[in-house]
Amino acid sequence: MEELYVLGTGNAQATRCYNTCFAIRNGTEYFLVDAGGGNGILTILEDMEVPLTRIHHIFVTHEHNDHILGMVWMIRMIATAILKESYDGNLTVYCHEGLIDTIRTLCALTIQKKFCNCIGDRILLTPVKDGETKEILDYSVTFFDILSTKAKQFGFTTVLKNGKKLTCAGDEPYNPGCRQYVEGSDWLLHEAFCLYGDRERFKPYEKHHSTVREACQLAETLHIPNLVLWHTEDKTIQNRKAAYTAEGRNYYSGNLYVPNDKERLVL
Repeated sequence: MEELYVLGTGNAQATRCYNTCFAIRNGTEYFLVDAGGGNGILTILEDMEVPLTRIHHIFVTHEHNDHILGMVWMIRMIATAILKESYDGNLTVYCHEGLIDTIRTLCALTIQKKFCNCIGDRILLTPVKDGETKEILDYSVTFFDILSTKAKQFGFTTVLKNGKKLTCAGDEPYNPGCRQYVEGSDWLLHEAFCLYGDRERFKPYEKHHSTVREACQLAETLHIPNLVLWHTEDKTIQNRKAAYTAEGRNYYSGNLYVPNDKERLVL
């Protein structure tokens, strides 16, 4: 049974939840996507009983601190396990070409050389191009440029073992230029910064984000059966799930998920 492990659901400034990142579980292995902004990723993985020794593939979407800084901790911990001979195989980190030097530099500035020496040996930084497909676990994963208006960012799409197509659209609103990758998805993972009714309070458009209403209207237009909304504000977290779901139901007829941190969704 394939599952989506929701590790974090918040935006860059969230303090009441972790930054948005997730993993797809395939048997006993996990494909991790982003690592959030700090060592909180380690606590969440431990709480969700995800062993570091079962993570051999990580995709980093872009350079923003709430997505990439947790990678320093992932690399440090996995390098430690490698040096202790308690980690089998290699860790492959996928990202667009511009992030290779960024990840190397972050590690060189913040962790010991003995851990950095694993990069290029057992920890492989692997650049991916727009439209390129890589074999990850049992999946053919196609990466694509989301055409960000801020920093260069990639998403991905894949077909799960159960035959369903899953697409991660990154943390900006869907760009019609990516339609070939998003169209036909059974699962769409999409950002929704806040309720449409709270747009004046949280100003999502200034941050190049969308609201629940717009994300749901998009999924309805594209006939997406399952929509996951995250990368949200955290000031309304106590009633976020109920409020976002209620607004979304006005614009979307499919299965709407507004998960909290540490939830699991059966795909």
